[in-house]
This record gives sequence, structure tokens and C-alpha cells, in this order.
Amino acid sequence: MVLNGIVWKLRTGSAWRDVPERYGSWQTLYTRFRRWALDGTFSRMLRQIQAEKDAAGDIDWLVSVDSTIVRAHQHAAGGKKCPYGLRQPVTVVGGW
Repeated sequence: MVLNGIVWKLRTGSAWRDVPERYGSWQTLYTRFRRWALDGTFSRMLRQIQAEKDAAGDIDWLVSVDSTIVRAHQHAAGGKKCPYGLRQPVTVVGGW
């Protein structure tokens, strides 16, 4: 149930506190998620699933990326960037 609760949270984008009670305590879900993310559990799970599916011939590893499908915003090219993502520099007055 813990894994199902984590998947529910990630799929919905909800806050941890909004995970339905049927999955258990949200604190438990969050703690397990953090622990598993830090110790590499999710990476090991993914590698194992990929190995099983690859052995069964269920994965097509051919990937093609065409730059014409990756679009940039019209304002993304050129221009000097302002620090902190602000449009204009901030003037500090009075020590603030």
C-alpha cells in the first residue's frame, strides 16, 4: 500500500497531506519516499524492471530525437540575462 500511496501522490501532484487514508499515514509515505529516493531503491527497482522487460523483448531501445520538435520561446535566444530571473536589476536602497 505504501508504494501505491507514493505513486498516487506523484501522479496527482497533490500535497503529501492530501494522500487518501486508504494508503496509510501521509507521514509514513513521505518518510519512505525520501528514504527510498536517497538510498537508491527507486533506481534499483527501475533497473530490475527494465532488465526483466528487456529479457522478454518488451522494450525497444531505439530512440530518435529531432531538434525540430524542440521549440524555444521566441525570447529565449540572445540577450543579457538578469540575475535571479528578474526583468530589470533591483536597486538596493538603504541597506535592504
